Amino acid sequence: MLELKIRKIGNSLGVVLPKEAVSRLQAGEGDRLFLIEGPNGAYQLTPYDPAFEKKMKQAEDIVGRYRTSGRARHRPAPIRPCPAAANLRLWR
Repeated sequence: MLELKIRKIGNSLGVVLPKEAVSRLQAGEGDRLFLIEGPNGAYQLTPYDPAFEKKMKQAEDIVGRYRTSGRARHRPAPIRPCPAAANLRLWR
């Protein structure tokens, strides 16, 4: 357990994280951290955006539903002999 102290930074309040906490969060200067309230009222500090995770799950659902519909549309057209190509042989 780490004890943090709230400090005044300009006109705001802030918390300075110890180096070991930042390394365990795999974060660095300028990175965004998210303070998430859990179901029991406890807070958790994480570098992962919960809104992004929700959006990715929605995207995976959509991709899964329409995975096969794009295959028929993007299938290359069959190669057919061109009638004009037969006329080119006559000119040679």
